Amino acid sequence: MKTLKLIINTMILAVFSVSMLSAQATQNVLFTSNEITVKRGHHEQFKEGVKKWKECYLENKGEGNWNMWHRLQGEGNVYVMTGSKANWAEMDKDDPVNKECYAVLLNFIMPHVEKTNFNIAKNMPEISITWPKDAKHAWVTYYKVKNGNAFKEVVTAVIGAMKDKEGTMRSIWREFQGGGADAPDYMVSTPYKTFAELDVTRDRPQKIYTDAVGSKKAEEMWEKWFDTVLDSWSYIFTLNTELSNPKP
Repeated sequence: MKTLKLIINTMILAVFSVSMLSAQATQNVLFTSNEITVKRGHHEQFKEGVKKWKECYLENKGEGNWNMWHRLQGEGNVYVMTGSKANWAEMDKDDPVNKECYAVLLNFIMPHVEKTNFNIAKNMPEISITWPKDAKHAWVTYYKVKNGNAFKEVVTAVIGAMKDKEGTMRSIWREFQGGGADAPDYMVSTPYKTFAELDVTRDRPQKIYTDAVGSKKAEEMWEKWFDTVLDSWSYIFTLNTELSNPKP
C-alpha cells in the first residue's frame, strides 16, 4: 500500500509539473522527466488511460504541454513523460486543471503502472542545439561521473571542435539536479526524424577532436575522460504523438 501511494504521488508530481515543453536548449531551463514502467500485459490499457487523461486536460482548457516517449530497448515496457520549467519558482505553481482530471489518473492510469522514477535536469545551452520539432526519435546516453568539472571540460572541448568542423552541434546536453543513488549525472539526446537516419555514417566525435588538436593533446583529453566517467548507457526513444501534447 505504501509503494502504491508513493507511485501515485510521483505520478501526480510529474503530471502536475508539466509546463511549456520548450524545444529551446538555448535557454537554461529545467527539464522534467518521469520514467513510467507499465505493468506486463497492461500496455493497451495504459495508453487508453493516458488518452483519457489528455482528453480531460484539454477539455478543461489546460495550457500545459508534454511529450511522451516510448523506450525501445531495455527491461520492461517504459515510457518517459517529459516537460520543462523556466525556473525553480515554477515548481511552486499548481495547475488547477490537473486536479479536475485526478480521478482519471487514479482510475485509468495508475492501475496499469508498475513503478515511476521522476528526475529533474538543467539544460546546458552553451553546448546544445535547439530540438527540432519534427524529430520523432531520440538516442539518449546517460553518464555517471566522479568529477563534473573534468567531464564538462572534455565535453565542451570536443563539441567545440565538432561545431568548428560541421557548423553546428548535434545534441542537447543536460545536467541532473539531485536524484537517487542510481540517477545519472548527465545526459545527451540526439534527435532523428526517421530510423533511416541512424544508417548515415558520420565522423565520431573522437576523430573530429583528434583531427583538430592532434593525437598528443587528444590522448590527454581521453585520459581525463576515462578517469572521470564511471558508467554510461544508452537507449533509443520514439515519440508517441497520440499521448503527447507538444507546444504548437
